Amino acid sequence: MNSIIRLKRTTVLNGTASLLPASKSIANRALIINALAGNTATLHNLSDANDTQLMLRLVGSPEKTIDVEDAGTTMRFLTAFFAVTGKNKVLTGTDRMMERPIALLVDALRELGATINYLGKEGYPPHETLGFSNQRISTIRIRGDVSSQYISALMMIGPLLPQGLTLELTGRIGSRPYIDMTGAIMKHFGVQCTMSGNVVTIPHQAYKSADFTVESDWSAASYWFSFASLAERATIQLPRLSLESLQGDSAVVNIMKSLGVTASMKDGLLNLTKTSDLSELKWDFTHCPDLAQTIAVVCAARGVKGHFTGLESLRIKETDRIAALQNELRKINADLVENNSESWTLIPSSKLPATARFATYKDHRMAMAFAPLAAIMDVDIESPEVVRKSYPNFWNDIASFGVPVASE
Repeated sequence: MNSIIRLKRTTVLNGTASLLPASKSIANRALIINALAGNTATLHNLSDANDTQLMLRLVGSPEKTIDVEDAGTTMRFLTAFFAVTGKNKVLTGTDRMMERPIALLVDALRELGATINYLGKEGYPPHETLGFSNQRISTIRIRGDVSSQYISALMMIGPLLPQGLTLELTGRIGSRPYIDMTGAIMKHFGVQCTMSGNVVTIPHQAYKSADFTVESDWSAASYWFSFASLAERATIQLPRLSLESLQGDSAVVNIMKSLGVTASMKDGLLNLTKTSDLSELKWDFTHCPDLAQTIAVVCAARGVKGHFTGLESLRIKETDRIAALQNELRKINADLVENNSESWTLIPSSKLPATARFATYKDHRMAMAFAPLAAIMDVDIESPEVVRKSYPNFWNDIASFGVPVASE
């Protein structure tokens, strides 16, 4: 029997989400780079989110078998890290992780000189890193429309390669802000990394130790934008965020302007307040796919028709997020209709029920995307513990705003 969190309808929200986690995207990159730099820098404001704590523990683990659980970023970054540092490791994870492809990254690492063997299905974990021979080539061509984590994983090991590394990204580039983020953090640790058009150039060089502070997570912040949009009245404050953030999900500020939320900085806090909104929203999520569930739920509940592109990568996340969204949106009389392989239409709710129970599919973002509906209805969330992946104190933060939270 699944555990359940019950949230009672609360239409007025005022307060500070004081337990907002630090960015796991930034933290995981900093942890890999710090390890490549000799692991001597101090990293401040690391999140207690499971993904970050996994990386912190596993990057220096002496164990041969590395269990990344359901952490895709950790799987991809550590595959490249262990390969280039010549460590013999077996990388494994949950059943869902064994279904998430890794062939493009493994193929690139093999071209560079790594020996990696699959231990199950070809192209998928589990796999074993068996050392790194002399660098065979210095230029890799890789598709830009696959997970940016493959590209970031290769970028971070680039400075250690004797010939350096040039990445030629073919086709459309997805999640470009995450590639830019990787380059910026690399530069913080003292290396040159340039991107001109679709070409990333990284000379052979050494990382330097440099203390680093991780900012709060804009993906986590997005759920508070949802609360602000759906509540009758809301004044919500979010700590440790910057409007000049490296994170692609800071795009939520512009998206939510159309959905009735204004964001402004005051006294070091990001303040969210309600304004007017539109009847339709058109958005390309290519560079911020983790916002798609958040925005889809708000549009559905606010009666805003959505025209969405850039959702392709959602099919290979913790679950098939498109199918999961379709299933759960129908519970509030809304739908996400696939027009073709590149375009979706969000059909808003015809009539919201007084209460609904949502499945989470072992996906933290499903739980947190539907939770803000508590501003307009009673909500039950199944398997609420999934939020430990990125925002372990999410339910405590909600309770601090006066929302009645009960668990079964």
